[in-house]
Amino acid sequence: MELNSPVSALPLVGPAYARRLEKLEIKTINDLLHHVPHKYLDFSLSSPIAKTQHGETLTVKGEVTSIKNIYTRYGKKIQIATVADKTGEITAVWFNQPYLLKNIYIGESIALAGKVDWFGRKKALISPEYENVSGKLRSLHTGRLVPVYPETAKVSSKWIRGKVAFAFEALAQKLEEFLPEKVLDENAFLNLRDAIYAVHFPDSLESAQKGRVRLSFDELLFLQLKSLYRRSEWRQNTAVHQLSIDKKIFETFIKSLPFDLTASQKTAISELLEDLGKGEPMNRLLEGDVGSGKTVVAAAGAFASFINGFASVIMAPTQILAQQHFDTLETIFSPFKIRVSLITSAGVKKDLGNSDIFVGTHALIHKSVKFNNVSFVVIDEQHRFGVEQRAHLIQKSGKKKKAPHVLTMTATPIPRSIALTLYGDLDLSILRELPKGRKPITTWLVPPQKREAAYAWIKQQIKTRGIQTFIICPLIEESQIETMKQVKAATAEFEKLQEVFSDLKVGLLHGRQSMKEKNEVLSAFKNGKIHILVSTPVVEVGIDVPNATIMVIEAGERFGLAQLHQLRGRIGRSEKKSYCLLFTDSKSSKVHARLDALRGGMSGFELAELDLKLRGPGEIFGLRQHGFPELKIASWQDAELIKKARGTAQEATNNPDKFPKLISILASQNIAPN
Repeated sequence: MELNSPVSALPLVGPAYARRLEKLEIKTINDLLHHVPHKYLDFSLSSPIAKTQHGETLTVKGEVTSIKNIYTRYGKKIQIATVADKTGEITAVWFNQPYLLKNIYIGESIALAGKVDWFGRKKALISPEYENVSGKLRSLHTGRLVPVYPETAKVSSKWIRGKVAFAFEALAQKLEEFLPEKVLDENAFLNLRDAIYAVHFPDSLESAQKGRVRLSFDELLFLQLKSLYRRSEWRQNTAVHQLSIDKKIFETFIKSLPFDLTASQKTAISELLEDLGKGEPMNRLLEGDVGSGKTVVAAAGAFASFINGFASVIMAPTQILAQQHFDTLETIFSPFKIRVSLITSAGVKKDLGNSDIFVGTHALIHKSVKFNNVSFVVIDEQHRFGVEQRAHLIQKSGKKKKAPHVLTMTATPIPRSIALTLYGDLDLSILRELPKGRKPITTWLVPPQKREAAYAWIKQQIKTRGIQTFIICPLIEESQIETMKQVKAATAEFEKLQEVFSDLKVGLLHGRQSMKEKNEVLSAFKNGKIHILVSTPVVEVGIDVPNATIMVIEAGERFGLAQLHQLRGRIGRSEKKSYCLLFTDSKSSKVHARLDALRGGMSGFELAELDLKLRGPGEIFGLRQHGFPELKIASWQDAELIKKARGTAQEATNNPDKFPKLISILASQNIAPN
């Protein structure tokens, strides 16, 4: 049995348990040892039974003198045991766990841990942790700081504790330190073995935290190293076509635009053109708020490719967004003889053989376009920011690898600390300001008692101003989960709103509809045949309807600030005044303070940073929707540790001879370059 052995190599872990553990991202024994508790129960106080006090959380040890099932009048079972030591006896009570009578025997020595309460007139431990302590030197579930782990169905923390203890005892000697002594000393880190021991078997919360810090650093370090090695690997490619940039011709393109570029756009285009003139292929991430003009920057790259006699490819995640790019590029390039083709599942607009720019979804582009004459590729809003797409674009030519220049674009505002960790393989360009003429959007928080008045106002706005409205719901169908019953589901809300707005046309859009259905609904909305579009956050990316000037967001507290900002960016795209109404039933002052931030003039980047501080990691800005890896141990809030990990990753990349064991691990995981 080794650290990288499958977790099924542990005793009594069969295929069923292995499948369950996979849901917790535990595949190997090493994964299990790195499955860190999310909290600890303090059962370290031990007491003779006679001295236990009501309200204390503690551990007692004694002999089981009785255990039985009691049936309530409603047919439920209560398990009651009596445990005695030399000083007295105490009752232990469990509910609906009849199997306990097979696990706990009269006469056995047992430890119970929990909170002392009253059961009738007797002092009792209600639903305590228990374990047999006969002949044991160390208890696992009582008498210490007991770890509570992230769980899944039919895998309890108690079960995990047993497996972790067995695995650590069997393989502790194989937990080899891979960081140099210098790195450990400079950062006051525990060594690997001590860190894993400290998180699973801590003497104190301080030691548990020290162990967690070390393992967090490791997680961040490997993320950073992956990015740096991807960068190094990409730089070993040569550009399929090195472009020469004629500034005079380029000025004619800039002057042909029907608007003035922002300072950020000018900087981004300048960075882009500099990359395109190099012998190594560009690998750049363009971040910009909704409506900040990313497509124009991409168009500048496509124009540079065109004047050099080569083609460009624009890949979008959805056909809706591909159609929008096609329309925008057709308008931008109308003064020039640049031929743009749109590739959709319905067919091709324009002749592929005579095209200079191909626009379509990732899947369709790869099927339809030969990349031999393509010098510039744009990957828009891909959940992993183009990692898979870039791999497909590399062409082998003899011993050399060649690739086109790649620009990846996103409207997801990523806090800088996260961007540098995850996308260290990409050069970064950021569009910080919106184009002139964009009017600010008035944002209101709407409590339940003002809902009817809000509906009446929306109806009046649609009829008098001839505008359209988005209504966004977080879920597609009503959830059966108790905590989410109040969340508005798009399908249920759609039916309700058809009655509320009976004299208006209401449409429904969500991710489970077929592409044909989505396109029909969007086409009707764009053409003004639908007044109100009820939708899930599928509208967040790439839907442009200038006449839609009101956005209602149901259960606003369930979204991250930056995601709300992106949703709101679907309106305010014309000269008409726009409004965003955030409906919330929450009475929490923290929720209201957080949502209030949207009423200021903060950018998406500022809101993302604020949400990182207020909400912490997890659902900051719809992380799952955008494919950001969820950290298992570390926190995106810990900017200082992220910085330390980045410094160490850079040093290990530049001086691999100083990190032999770390480089060996990377090579075994196929991370390090050959």
